[in-house]
Amino acid sequence: MTKGFDGLRVVTFDGRLADRMSRLIEKLGGVAVCASAVRDLPIPQSPDAAIFADDLLAGRYDTLILPSGRGAHALLAILERHRPRAALREALSKTSILARCHRAVGALREWRLSPSIAFAEADCWRSVLAAIEDRGPLTGKRIAIEASADAMKELAAALRDRGVDVAEIQVHTQALPEDLMPLREAIEALCAGRVEVALFTGAMQVCHLLHVAEQMGKAALLAEATKWAVIGSVGLGTSEALHRAGLGVDFEPDRPLKCHLVRQLARRSGYLLRRKRASAAAGIEVNRARRIDLLWDHRECGAVCDPLHDSAFLRACRREATPYSPIWIMRQAGRYQRAYRELRAKHSFLEMCKTPELAAEVTLMAVDQLGVDAAIIFADILLIVEPMGVGLSFIEGEGPAITRPVRSGAEVDTLRDVHSQESLGFVMEAIRLTRRALHPSIPLIGFCGAPFTVASYMIEGSSSRDFRETKTFMYRDAGAWHALMGRLVAAHTGYINAQIDAGVQAVQIFDSWVGCLSESDYHEFVLPHVQKLIHSIKPGIPIIHFGTNTATLLKQLKEAGGDVIGLDWRMNLAETWADLGYDVAVQGNLDPVVLFSSIRQIRARAKVVLDQAAGRPGHIFNLGHGILPGTPVDHVLALVDFVHEYSAAQRGRPECHAQR
Repeated sequence: MTKGFDGLRVVTFDGRLADRMSRLIEKLGGVAVCASAVRDLPIPQSPDAAIFADDLLAGRYDTLILPSGRGAHALLAILERHRPRAALREALSKTSILARCHRAVGALREWRLSPSIAFAEADCWRSVLAAIEDRGPLTGKRIAIEASADAMKELAAALRDRGVDVAEIQVHTQALPEDLMPLREAIEALCAGRVEVALFTGAMQVCHLLHVAEQMGKAALLAEATKWAVIGSVGLGTSEALHRAGLGVDFEPDRPLKCHLVRQLARRSGYLLRRKRASAAAGIEVNRARRIDLLWDHRECGAVCDPLHDSAFLRACRREATPYSPIWIMRQAGRYQRAYRELRAKHSFLEMCKTPELAAEVTLMAVDQLGVDAAIIFADILLIVEPMGVGLSFIEGEGPAITRPVRSGAEVDTLRDVHSQESLGFVMEAIRLTRRALHPSIPLIGFCGAPFTVASYMIEGSSSRDFRETKTFMYRDAGAWHALMGRLVAAHTGYINAQIDAGVQAVQIFDSWVGCLSESDYHEFVLPHVQKLIHSIKPGIPIIHFGTNTATLLKQLKEAGGDVIGLDWRMNLAETWADLGYDVAVQGNLDPVVLFSSIRQIRARAKVVLDQAAGRPGHIFNLGHGILPGTPVDHVLALVDFVHEYSAAQRGRPECHAQR
């Protein structure tokens, strides 16, 4: 498997940490080009700080915002030159303090102060603004900001728009380097195509780069050259500066840390570079393009005549030998990702599902970020119930809600037939957009809910612990129950086949709640309907049949059908597979909570799963259920890399060829 930057030339425009970033780039297999675009200049006699010291002691400020540790240390040091620490500490203890990073918290701790609001690392100035707004009305408030960080100018402007009296305190500034030769040489190298990756860790770096390029008469050449290099940005403020300059952003780390930018981009740099250059060669304006607009060179997969059919994921579905264990992750696009959360802040969940461009964007986002072996279309198993006429909404923090639950035979009779191409056409369009932009060897998975799980939502009205309403309906009126299941089978058959026609290469049936049933109840009330659904799906497409808490039902799930049986984390994969028989593939089955532990523990637990699979053809690595909100992205990346590397070594293949 390709390691890191794999010999790519990487330019960093950082100033203060340039040497450290260069060493990390080289450690990760890149050729570092150090071209500082900024020079930090302290303002030891800052007039802003002197004025603030007096106003603070007079109790004139409601809030102080400290965006960085360096700025916090500098501000406190300047304040202490003007007034006694004891008096300042007492005044600060009466002021609401927001610390945007752990280093700022450390600076306060030296003064025996604690912040009112603290971020481990704030994603952007908007998250700071949201935290302040959550504390009540802003009009008339007086807020001081240590404003040396680039993004704080935008925060100050946003606060003023909300009626806040803002004081900006600057304790250091960023100037051009005294020696401009490295920056000029980097501009020449970019323009000549001798640099493949450019890293930006601050908005001022963008401004200074363009200023020097303009002086050199190279501004137009530089803008053209960025179409052929990967541009990495540390976070939203820097990305906004790049966009304002007409430069695209190809990669942001999940946390706005310089080390995360280098490490995470190293994993995907070759993949992103090949796609960007192929798109630029096709005439796409890559600096303004969306993911769904980008294309791949038809020669990307070399002499492989059918790269999708030969992909590790589809080979595993067919129980054929693979060079490594393919991995994808249920809910791999979701709330644990910062970029996803930013989209969700602007759009409701249903809006994202029903807008093909957004659904395709988040589907592709997960593949771009994680380097998994399959994509799964962004949608929801309950989208199908809305055209049936029961009403659907998603309540923030609570999940899906059915407006008109189905609890009688008469209500089953009122359900409408589903014409998927019409009422769910947005899913098919999202599939087409995604398939066009996906790497030609990465399969796309479609999915639906299993009849029992969707029926339980329709009857309960939301999720449930004991499924009292569902089971009561099932036992009390078996005829109505079977009629409901029959309608759902018909609806899902059309829906899945429409997804296949739109361009998915495999499908998964999610039976998330079926584990609440006994074996006899499953056999009587569920199995015939799932069998009918699976037998009605167009042939030649692998089917993954997944349920949770199904240890007692697995043989019946296999009887119901499916090329791959999904296993949750409660069972031993080796024993379960042997019991099921090796004429079926299996998927799973790491506990999702393991991803909250240390990377060392993640690798150890993943090794157990892979050792249980023993390199046998037909294993697809996944979690035992969907990824949980709050999961650290770097832990997911570590899992994906370990699965690829260890499983390749299991097969005696030190190199494997997952798309990187």
